[in-house]
Amino acid sequence: MLLEPSYFKADFFQVLSNPVRIQILDTLREGEQNVNYIAQWLEIDASSISQQLGILRRLNLVTSRRQGNYVFYSIRDSAIFKVLDTALEVFNNHLVNVREALEQME
Repeated sequence: MLLEPSYFKADFFQVLSNPVRIQILDTLREGEQNVNYIAQWLEIDASSISQQLGILRRLNLVTSRRQGNYVFYSIRDSAIFKVLDTALEVFNNHLVNVREALEQME
């Protein structure tokens, strides 16, 4: 069952249902980053970022490597950005539809 595509998709979208995790993934578009950088960039506590990165790591969306006292994270598969970009496109299309509906009401 673990390799069943529909189960993977359900887990995948459940992980993406958290806005902080999406912000983390978007931060990693620029390349490998450490927890402190991500926390500072997103203005979120580093322990919260670490917790969310752990969830992303469990689903194999990010990978990590240790260098001295720092752990650096990067995207395992850049195809994740296609999903995020498509979601943004759907959102923007929705906004256009809402705007058009509001204009018709005036």
